[in-house]
Amino acid sequence: MSANNAFHIAVLAGDGIGPEVMAPAIEVLRKIETKSGLSFRFTEGPAGANHYLATGKSMPDTTIKLCEEADAILLGACGLPSVRYPDNTEIAPQIELRFIFDLYAGVRPARLIPGVPSPIVGADQRGIDLVVIRESTEGLFASMGKGVVTHEEARETMVITRKTSERLFEFSFRLAERRKARGKPGALACVDKANVFKAFAFFRGIFDEIAKRHPEVKTDRLYVDACSAMLVKRPWDFDVMVMENMFGDIVSDITASLIGGLGMAPSADIGDKYAVFQPCHGTAPDIMGQGKANPTGMILSAAMMLDWLADKHGVEGAAEAGEQIERAVDKVYAAGLKPMEFGGSNGTADITKAVLAAL
Repeated sequence: MSANNAFHIAVLAGDGIGPEVMAPAIEVLRKIETKSGLSFRFTEGPAGANHYLATGKSMPDTTIKLCEEADAILLGACGLPSVRYPDNTEIAPQIELRFIFDLYAGVRPARLIPGVPSPIVGADQRGIDLVVIRESTEGLFASMGKGVVTHEEARETMVITRKTSERLFEFSFRLAERRKARGKPGALACVDKANVFKAFAFFRGIFDEIAKRHPEVKTDRLYVDACSAMLVKRPWDFDVMVMENMFGDIVSDITASLIGGLGMAPSADIGDKYAVFQPCHGTAPDIMGQGKANPTGMILSAAMMLDWLADKHGVEGAAEAGEQIERAVDKVYAAGLKPMEFGGSNGTADITKAVLAAL
């Protein structure tokens, strides 16, 4: 584990474009080492569909032990559409890690970077800067691998517990408070379907209980369908949103699409002790090995990792380093960097070189 400003990072590059976006993130962190008092030790571990093909396991016990011993976990992207478990579900170590390490808070920021196109009219003037917090160990995903399928029907069970919901909401309120201290609105919305399902009424009830402990945070309660409609009309009205696992899976893809797509979107899965940082995108095997992959989401996930390490270990230099990475990304996009998914000509190497130069 960490000693002063030295951090051990587990690196799970994964499948498809995972290794291609991981390499730039490591380069950026190496550059940060030269500019700060921080130091990193990176240890790679196998995980993903290719490892499953070779061994019959999504990741070996050595990878799990590596993650357990590291200060933080960087993950590229795992899984391939053509590689499946016998029940026809995809290989997904990223989901398995959430259960293994009790990573209940999935943090999905969506910030519109200067120069990046958004499909929302007025977003370039009004800005988008919000965070989706997705509960990551329960909800409908608690049924993963446990659903019952017969010839006539299929059933999956949603699980919401008081213990996890209380921790999730405390995490969400603390994040809203931290954002408020940094000049953001510091507002928190609970997103659910409490008008239809008892489980979501239970979820909202616990939110209301925790809200009483944080009177300085402005709160709201929204149904997920209304929230989705509002997001694609006035995303600048949102700050922090917290929701069940499946809703968060869907809504975070919506919010990523508002800021340039999944290639621009970082994420983290955070628990009381461990945390995994990865881009929101998948393995994109259709562009693998072509130099087209956008590493921005992975680079910004590394910046999120630094902010988390700063908060966990009290190392303010790590928070400043994370902000330096974000400023460098902002600078290169504002200057006209245009990835291929935006119709531009800048591939993985161009984007990496630009961010390194801006640092």
